[in-house]
Amino acid sequence: MKRIITLSLALALCLSLLSGCGSKPQETPSGADDTPKTDAAQPDNSAAPSGEAEFTWVASCANTEDHPAVQGVFKFAELLEEKSGGRLHMDVFHSAQLASDRDCIEGMQMNTIQSGIMVGSALAGFTDELLVFDLPFLFESSEQGQLLCDSEVGKEMLSSLDNIGIKGLGFMEYGMRNITNSKRPINVPDDLKGIKIRTMENQIHMGAFSAMGADPTPMAFGELFTALQQGTIDAQENPLSVITSSKFNEVQAYLSVTEHVYSAAPLMVSKAAYDALPADLQAIVDEAGMEACVWERDYLAEAETAWLDDLANAGMEINYPEKAPFVEATKGVYDQFVGDEAGKVSPELLEKVYGIIGR
Repeated sequence: MKRIITLSLALALCLSLLSGCGSKPQETPSGADDTPKTDAAQPDNSAAPSGEAEFTWVASCANTEDHPAVQGVFKFAELLEEKSGGRLHMDVFHSAQLASDRDCIEGMQMNTIQSGIMVGSALAGFTDELLVFDLPFLFESSEQGQLLCDSEVGKEMLSSLDNIGIKGLGFMEYGMRNITNSKRPINVPDDLKGIKIRTMENQIHMGAFSAMGADPTPMAFGELFTALQQGTIDAQENPLSVITSSKFNEVQAYLSVTEHVYSAAPLMVSKAAYDALPADLQAIVDEAGMEACVWERDYLAEAETAWLDDLANAGMEINYPEKAPFVEATKGVYDQFVGDEAGKVSPELLEKVYGIIGR
């Protein structure tokens, strides 16, 4: 009931802002000069409806406005506006202004929020179909993760979201996840002992970091920067896209490029909202969603090349640990979380993934 009240209040806030403030860029945060530079054309984040919209949607994103996936959602909104001739308008709220990841999922199920973007890991607890992405050191690179996303198996995983009242349009991505902390470089698993690390509320992530000796602590993303700043949390793990756009270099001294998980990010819409559209607008949503996903991946790839230099120039100490000791330390996670029971990765799906990525 509390969560329903929260979502209702968020919807009321959204409607009060619907005249356009949600789709306009917010005031630039401090440290904006450290924002990754890219030559990729950015979407028009301030686009207003060209006429009276037949359908007005809202989208919720937990990350900051300059995060590539959030820019991808702005691109999605721009394409919806353009392709529908203004019949479908979508306001985009970033930085968890409207909802946390969990509340966004529930909002899409209830059709109080019509679209959202988040890493597949955030869907743990709602569906088991995307859990394979969370297995530690399964993917050696983003390219391998993309092979799965673009395969027939990836499309089947995406379509499974229909079962929870959400329609997946395609996969964007956040990239490979790495560790930052305020204590020391992480060169071997033993270096994580005694370190309190924020994780998502995802049992596989928590199990992996426990296996490596850390103290995993689930926490909402919106609370993370302050927790790191105040020292109540020592470390966090995220892709470079999040580390950079969230300015974690301001409160973390060390970056260890562990690349322990590939973060696919499904672009999603409320199935109820989608089903309420006429067929021609449904086709536009499908087309705009796929185009936005391709755009976001290209945008991320171009920006990512400069991020490590930006973080080093901002004062972070960066190290590249050998992965073999971490792989060995987390082998037991596969025994724990691969099986036929609910809440586990299907063994048959894992075998298909091995075949797709060549392992």
